[in-house]
Amino acid sequence: MNRLPSKSCKQPNPYEAWEQTAKELIEIEMMRRGIRYKQLARLLEEQGINESPDQINRKVNRKRFSAAFMVACLRAMGVDTLPLK
Repeated sequence: MNRLPSKSCKQPNPYEAWEQTAKELIEIEMMRRGIRYKQLARLLEEQGINESPDQINRKVNRKRFSAAFMVACLRAMGVDTLPLK
């Protein structure tokens, strides 16, 4: 009889390193510009995106956000180009 893998057998996440890189891209640009989550929330609001500083902080630290969210954050901070090495 075939058995389903148990939930304790966690599969490796092939995107884990990329999620960390995405998180770091946002955090590095925030540090470069001296932007905190409260200011980022205001900048995003100017683009019609209403999220609290706490919501943004949780998304970034959880490393689970859409590419659209990342691009919106970077554009809100005035990032035009990024080095992807």
